[in-house]
Amino acid sequence: MKTLLIYGATGYTGRMVAQHAKDAGVNIVLAGRNADPLAKLAASLGVQFRVFSLDSPSQTDTGLEGVAVLLNCAGPFKRTAPALIDACIRTKTHYLDVAAELDSYQLAEKLDSAAIAAKVMLLPGSGGSVAMLGCLASKALRHVANPASVRIALQVAGPMSRGSAISAGESLAHGHLERVAGALVNGSTQDLRPFDFGHGPAECFPVTLPDLITIWRTQPVPDIATFVRVAGDGFGQMDPASMPDGPSLEERVVNRYQAVVEVSDAAGNVRVASLDTVNGYTFTAMAAAEAGRRVLSGEVIAGFQTPAGLFGDSFAESIADTTIKVA
Repeated sequence: MKTLLIYGATGYTGRMVAQHAKDAGVNIVLAGRNADPLAKLAASLGVQFRVFSLDSPSQTDTGLEGVAVLLNCAGPFKRTAPALIDACIRTKTHYLDVAAELDSYQLAEKLDSAAIAAKVMLLPGSGGSVAMLGCLASKALRHVANPASVRIALQVAGPMSRGSAISAGESLAHGHLERVAGALVNGSTQDLRPFDFGHGPAECFPVTLPDLITIWRTQPVPDIATFVRVAGDGFGQMDPASMPDGPSLEERVVNRYQAVVEVSDAAGNVRVASLDTVNGYTFTAMAAAEAGRRVLSGEVIAGFQTPAGLFGDSFAESIADTTIKVA
């Protein structure tokens, strides 16, 4: 039976992914750097585990022996994706991750030709905001003949995980990018923009999201900008070192995510679509597990792919309680 290896399986998201994959009947192996938590989690799920770091290419390659698909849940991904993507290309293992950072996507672009030559698929963002927003944008783009711009905003709610806080802090430190005339350029972090998530216009701030790359790859719209609105109190206000591992089940249940996309044509006509879904951490774990299952079953295209491009723009709506509406 083909195997899905989950690297970073004992982290906050990794544990949820492992449970969902196990429940779906996927043949999984857990992996990471530390033996004790891996052994405990593997015993609770009744699966095998492997311990290896990413410091040595030969050690990483050995860790991937007999594995058909790798799902990387170990962030920050700028520290883990390079070694794991290189190893996947060498060992002919399909690569997935749950990154919300730009690094994995830029690396996948760079290594697209090498992956195609090795008949390996690179699918960063197999779960999470990239899967949500990619499907949302794709559905809206169907209704615009000659799209000129995409403006997309994600409304997040509830506490942040420790890993997300670290990744977000590092990303914000590098400024803000947007796509203009097809190129990624520096944008103003002060360019607030209102989006209506269902309760009237709300100010959103510009951030660098991977959708600047994935939407462009699925359909090359020349101008793309990405925004976020933080709903509720306490989101990312704490020092990551003092934060809990991640939000509790109760916190995830009461804090749903929404998103809005505005697609404009050259004449200035605008088409709007909206998404409502479960909490982002819940969605990420479920979507990543489902992506891993589908890739194991043969849904594969060599090279750099996106969730919406590979699985179709109804993928997000197949995850939990997710709805997309095009106005």
